[in-house]
Amino acid sequence: MSRRAKTLILQIVMTILVIIWIFPIVWVVSTSFKTTTEMFMDPLNLIPKEFTWDNYVRAWNLANFSKYLTNTIIYSVFSTIIVLFISSMSGYVLGRYDFPGKKLIFVAILATILMPSRYTFIPIFDLVRKMGLLNKLGGLILVSSGVNALYVMLFSGYFSTIPKSFEEAAIMEGATFPQIFLKIMLPLSKPVIGTVIIFHFVSCWNDFFFPLILTLGNPNARTLGVGLYAFYGEYTTDWTGLAAALVISMVPILIVFLMFQKYFMRVMAGGIKG
Repeated sequence: MSRRAKTLILQIVMTILVIIWIFPIVWVVSTSFKTTTEMFMDPLNLIPKEFTWDNYVRAWNLANFSKYLTNTIIYSVFSTIIVLFISSMSGYVLGRYDFPGKKLIFVAILATILMPSRYTFIPIFDLVRKMGLLNKLGGLILVSSGVNALYVMLFSGYFSTIPKSFEEAAIMEGATFPQIFLKIMLPLSKPVIGTVIIFHFVSCWNDFFFPLILTLGNPNARTLGVGLYAFYGEYTTDWTGLAAALVISMVPILIVFLMFQKYFMRVMAGGIKG
């Protein structure tokens, strides 16, 4: 078989896989513009016979989706900012300096990967309750802003590759530790920053367990992941309204990914040195 034939077969296979992967997304978008009757009568038709915006109006107003969207944006943005600060500072110190107990700290951080977050829920819940942050967005942000081993390792690995001449030149110019980190090292780590923003923002945006438990007593503090359950009734489910809500919830994630995709792709390709 010639090389050209192999390439053609690979392209056909990849095209089929892409279609299979993207079909559910296209189906949800299509369903969001259908009437309930049309969805049940012709569910696989991707082009609605009669476009309607009623599903979006119902999702936005009746299901209180505007409030859930606002809560989720606040939750995801502030949590991502805090995680970026903690992870970058931790990664910088671990990647650039040698000090007693450094290996032990590395092991302790890596050990958190092996511990399922659900196992730590009871002490976290008790701590948030005692701090008076239960059923509040502040408590939810605090819980999701802990040290993440993956992010720390990404920053540590990147900072360890930067030549020490950058710091030495800055010290000779009289720069302090915070100035070196904020004005030199952090701007150089844009690929890792973009990757962490995508990972953590999407994680917070899609989170369900902690937002459900920590806001159980306050529906006004719930996020999109929990709010989607408003479309599930005891006997019926508003499928078209749910589809519209899903489309609304996907838009901010797509915006964030498109904004930082070039940095994400550089990290995934292993080219974070540039």
